Amino acid sequence: MTLCVKKMAMKIISVGEILWDVFDHGEYLGGAPFNFAVHAQRLGHDVSFVSAVGNDERGRRALARIAELGLSPRFVQCIDGQPTGIASVSLDALGQPQFVIHRPAAYDFVSLDECAGISSPEADWIYFGTLHQQGAKARVVLDALIEANPRAHRFYDVNLRPSSYDAPLVRDLLKRASVVKLNHEEAVSVAALLGQKTGSIEEFCRDNAKAFGWKAVVVTHGAEGCALLISKDYAEVPGYSIQVADTVGAGDGFAAAFLHGLSQGWPAVEIGDFANRVAALIASRAGGAPAWSVDEALALSAPSSRS
Repeated sequence: MTLCVKKMAMKIISVGEILWDVFDHGEYLGGAPFNFAVHAQRLGHDVSFVSAVGNDERGRRALARIAELGLSPRFVQCIDGQPTGIASVSLDALGQPQFVIHRPAAYDFVSLDECAGISSPEADWIYFGTLHQQGAKARVVLDALIEANPRAHRFYDVNLRPSSYDAPLVRDLLKRASVVKLNHEEAVSVAALLGQKTGSIEEFCRDNAKAFGWKAVVVTHGAEGCALLISKDYAEVPGYSIQVADTVGAGDGFAAAFLHGLSQGWPAVEIGDFANRVAALIASRAGGAPAWSVDEALALSAPSSRS
């Protein structure tokens, strides 16, 4: 499939955690909202990233890395007395990451007091996830951003992490969302949290889009691709076979590519294919936000077969 990747820039506010993913072999700056912000900017969008680091060595390294990646640190606060976030990461035999999140962290104490001008002009999209919203201060920040950007669409990237969510929180965030992204295991978990019977992925998408008023929902299946519903347009799109370095950040790149395609008005199949390409390319490289280009993503070979 040949895609014409136009660059109709959107203003996006990404709010949430920035942390160091700590592996046995080293540390990579990550956190889903941070990775998403980097990837969305690479796709030509105007991204304001709202988070915080500690006044410590990891915080200073984080700010330097943000600058290296070309993402503005304007709304990344420095919090005295709180450590820069970290997550201990191990990989299973398939390269899938297992996380241990260390809290509290600086990003739990973000305030909009240091974010003057973030909503002028008004954003087109607000991106958020579950982990950051577990904190009461974070929910206040999200409420204020939504109030200040009433016409903005809201992208909820579910990203369930152990001991970092409960049913009331997830249900509340699902209600706030215009668009929802989650993986297959999270779809099963969310259905259970909502007291729903286990059915097909298409049923999950259609039933919950109707119940919550979502404009779109996408369920990822790793190397197998994704299933997505945009309005009434449902598609299952095969993934790409690559040699996995690690999958940390691949879903965040998928989210940015999905939102990009959605903003361009592409059909569901084309959006899914482009997002699969970007995720596969990122998974072939180590680190949550490795360098990549659209041309490299479009050059990937034919998609794998769905089982």
